[in-house]
Amino acid sequence: MVSRSHAGDVASPRARTLVQTAALAVAAVFVLVGILGFIPGITTHYGDMTFAGHHSDAKLLGVFQVSILHNLVHLLFGAVGFALARTVPGARNYLIGGGAIYLVLWLYGLVVGQNSGANFIPVNAADDWLHLLLGLGMIALGFLTTRTTSHR
Repeated sequence: MVSRSHAGDVASPRARTLVQTAALAVAAVFVLVGILGFIPGITTHYGDMTFAGHHSDAKLLGVFQVSILHNLVHLLFGAVGFALARTVPGARNYLIGGGAIYLVLWLYGLVVGQNSGANFIPVNAADDWLHLLLGLGMIALGFLTTRTTSHR
């Protein structure tokens, strides 16, 4: 059901806030990336993909090392984003908390050797830089989209 204001503008029954829209957009990107990771051609060396571990030679867009587990985590992270974006606090927590998780993944990628058995996700240098940018970007979105301004 759509309601109309006195000026004739169409308003949604429950308008989304900017932080909710940002969280939905980020969640949609994660789901898309998770799906694309399972598509041969978009993911190069698809036949060399393993469930987990640094032995997976599959690369999303020919750049980012992925595995079945890595793709599933992207899908799950997106699904969590869709669920949390239903409320303003949930959307904010998804962006800030998710950003913090990606900063931890960035540090993890820097500390763990790419050929180490501990590199179970797997990650490569391109993933590391992407995780840094994602972490900083998500945290920034979480804070900037919930800033309040005072009118005096």
